[in-house]
Amino acid sequence: MTYRNILLHIDARAQCPQRTDLALALAARLDAKVIGLATTGTLALPAGFGMAPSGELLAAAQDYLEQQAQAASARFTEAARRQAVACETRIVEGIEAQAVAQQSRAVDLIVVGQRDPGSDDSPAVDPGEVLMHAPRPVLVVPYIGAPAGLGGHALIAWNASREACRAVSDALPLLHLASQVTVMTINPDAETHGDVPGADIAAYLAHHGIRVELQVERTPVRDVGEDLLSRAADLGAGLVVMGAYGHSRAREWVFGGATRTMLRAMTVPVLLSH
Repeated sequence: MTYRNILLHIDARAQCPQRTDLALALAARLDAKVIGLATTGTLALPAGFGMAPSGELLAAAQDYLEQQAQAASARFTEAARRQAVACETRIVEGIEAQAVAQQSRAVDLIVVGQRDPGSDDSPAVDPGEVLMHAPRPVLVVPYIGAPAGLGGHALIAWNASREACRAVSDALPLLHLASQVTVMTINPDAETHGDVPGADIAAYLAHHGIRVELQVERTPVRDVGEDLLSRAADLGAGLVVMGAYGHSRAREWVFGGATRTMLRAMTVPVLLSH
């Protein structure tokens, strides 16, 4: 299994070059094509605008949005040319997250940027919305940036759920690139995980030629997402792999909350599958 087509959300914002470089570097290592998707979005009027905009104003605003999309496409094409990566550009209308989800049906991986709630320059695409509607795994790149290689230490957040199983399978091409892989479980119970937590997924990965280290954390659970981010920092992980918006029978593994924490506070790229 590998990625042959990567869908990258592009826009005119300051964080776009960071995720573009990451997607192109990944495509170069996997001999994949990157599809740069720009959306014209929708016109958002300020609260209390007080009047319906004129047709002339709407047309001018739409022209501006289309020019921004065209400019983002041109920058992406030039970056792909410099790195000698096969590429394609698409410009579509509509709400950003819905457009990304619709365009992802015939690709292997989606790459989007994390939203920075403290910045007006944050990507318009909401990764959580993409996750809920797209049929493909989503690689979210932190707004603070990330090294382009994705070849270092990978941390798998394992709770034995359907979503986690899918995430591990979806992440195989990235795990093959990793120099080290750790499977971590937090407060596992014997009914869900068996006698040796993570042993089943470790055996699965071994069949795919990936050796892993198993780690079990026993800790008073406050926020699973925060615990994972702390452990990722301790390990020097450059990638986290996890299921998104799932629920296990163990009360402390409410992964919906962990997903929200990751999307809000991630410091490394996170591959999520739902």
